[in-house]
Amino acid sequence: MTESSADLMDETNSLAVSLFSEILMADQLARSRLSKVLPKGMELSHFSVLNHLAGVGVGLERSPAQLAKLFHVTRGAMTNTLHKLEMAGYVHIRPDWDDARRKMVAISPAGRQARDAALAGIVPLISEVVSDLGQDRVRATLPILRELREKLDDET
Repeated sequence: MTESSADLMDETNSLAVSLFSEILMADQLARSRLSKVLPKGMELSHFSVLNHLAGVGVGLERSPAQLAKLFHVTRGAMTNTLHKLEMAGYVHIRPDWDDARRKMVAISPAGRQARDAALAGIVPLISEVVSDLGQDRVRATLPILRELREKLDDET
């Protein structure tokens, strides 16, 4: 490797480390701020599942395995989250009529209300961030972040 290509590799590595350091710190700060505005007793993982189920459509369901895969968590972690949501009355979990070994999960009316209450706290926070950064800059950043997410998802 020539000295110039070694310098280029060092620059690429440095850029990669800087990029991921910023992403990880932004993730940590965002999670911390979002957790503070969620309704009492709701965790960010609970909101994420409720938000997904609310977007699936009325009456449509997902299996715990599908949710675990979607959120890149173990089935055990998803089962724990779903159990807490069920105990709060936010989801309905029923046997799969076609395969009794599986279960199906749907958001309940109370879960939809809890998700809406969470959004009422979250939207002002994230809207302020977008306003501070500027809509044009955020729009320009989204395709890059989306591509990065897809690239990372391809490698899992």
